[in-house]
Amino acid sequence: MNDAHLHLLVNHFPIIVPVVGLLVLIAGYMFKSESVKTTALGIFVLGALMTIPAMFTGEGAEEIAEKIPGITRDIIHHHEEMAEKFAFMSYFLGLLSLFGLWGRWKKKAFIGYIYGTALFVAVTNMYFASQAGASGGEVRHTEIRSEGIVTDSIPTGQGSGESEDHND
Repeated sequence: MNDAHLHLLVNHFPIIVPVVGLLVLIAGYMFKSESVKTTALGIFVLGALMTIPAMFTGEGAEEIAEKIPGITRDIIHHHEEMAEKFAFMSYFLGLLSLFGLWGRWKKKAFIGYIYGTALFVAVTNMYFASQAGASGGEVRHTEIRSEGIVTDSIPTGQGSGESEDHND
């Protein structure tokens, strides 16, 4: 198993886990349950932690993907930029949630503000998650590439000097 395979295995968790946390937080508001809201904060912390292996395996996956014909540096760079923005937001949501868990444990008065802020940040985080996920899919799935991504640059997997014409 190489870094590209590992990246494909772990990269969905940082996207899916906060979605679950967001749904749990909304349910906490609907049912007016502090315990359910607190559970959502814990899920957001887990989502931030799951971002670490996705980011860690990204560099190795990039090195492997660069050698595949048809994958350009532009596409990989675009995904890397989107993933970094998403990771920042995910870490921010995780730290905010960790602070909220501490506030809940210490029965601080500001905990209601933390829940509201976490809701806003989680929704914002979903935007960045969709951007990172979509751009990651575009690396290998040419059928979903948006027109805004430059694909006419020299693919990183080509240029070895070998001709593809095998009709000698």
